[in-house]
Amino acid sequence: MRHAGLSRIDTAEPGRRTAAAVFNAYSSVIGRYDLLEREQEQQLARRWQETRDGDAANALVTSHLRLAAKVARSYRGYGLPFADLMAEANLGLVIAASRFEPDRNSRFSTYATWWIKAAIHEYILRSWSLVKIGTTAAQKKLFFRLRGEMRKAGQSGMARLTPDVAEAIATRLEVSAREVMEMDCRLHGDLSLNAWVGGDEQGTEWEALLVDEASDAETILADQDQMEHRTDALRIALNGLTGRERRVLEARRLAEHPPTLDQLARELSISSERVRQIEIRAFAKVRRAAIRATLEPAAARGQGRRAASSLSPPTRPDTISSVRRSHRRERSRGHDAELDFI
Repeated sequence: MRHAGLSRIDTAEPGRRTAAAVFNAYSSVIGRYDLLEREQEQQLARRWQETRDGDAANALVTSHLRLAAKVARSYRGYGLPFADLMAEANLGLVIAASRFEPDRNSRFSTYATWWIKAAIHEYILRSWSLVKIGTTAAQKKLFFRLRGEMRKAGQSGMARLTPDVAEAIATRLEVSAREVMEMDCRLHGDLSLNAWVGGDEQGTEWEALLVDEASDAETILADQDQMEHRTDALRIALNGLTGRERRVLEARRLAEHPPTLDQLARELSISSERVRQIEIRAFAKVRRAAIRATLEPAAARGQGRRAASSLSPPTRPDTISSVRRSHRRERSRGHDAELDFI
């Protein structure tokens, strides 16, 4: 379940006091353990590797609990419980102790820092949002470095990212601008569709502002039906032309790069003026045929409605008589009322 404070970068003031109290109490406990020298680290690590000595591993871990707490404290700005951050840091420390190789001549603190950070990173990525952020190298890099890069660019960490800044950050982090914008939206947290925006009096729910600019299904269907009908009408109109008329009309009016009158005249062995006349006549015929094909279905629908109304059962004579009698009674009542009034 997503933590309640994940939608904000800074926790509330009581949360800070609680985290500080937890850290101070924890620091007083782990401060009892002494730090180790390089030789002591090497000996404890070898004892663990060779004999699986639990006391050696415990001593190696407890001597670096202050390191784990220090690293965990640097991640308080993600709004997660500080106790959970320290627990994840200690888990990374234990993993580092179990995998540390003393023969590589490196300090255990340097090796453990990487495992501590990796454990904390995984915990934050799992807990940040209901929507999975991702675990690829590029997504992790964006998640933990985007706010810092935005501050370097002079933009507030809580402000929405602009396209220009996104391009600059994408170049520095070697990712796409789209990935930067998507991560910025996720870092701002989940927003309810019923969230109130715009003030108390003149505001509205965020859902009301999400307007789909695309046409609705009914409009799309009507446009498609109209386009199909026009295409059929044009096909019928073209079929009513002669071969020469159709060739001239298609070449002059329907081709992407129409030929000149002279080119068509040479092709058809006629004059340019004759080609122009054929074009005008063919276009007029197609226009009349297309209009006729468009109007005929409408007329057919109108005739169908009139035919349906003519098929309705006629009014019975006795029904007409009863209506007339009722009308006469109403008139009689009105006349009597007028006499009473006088």
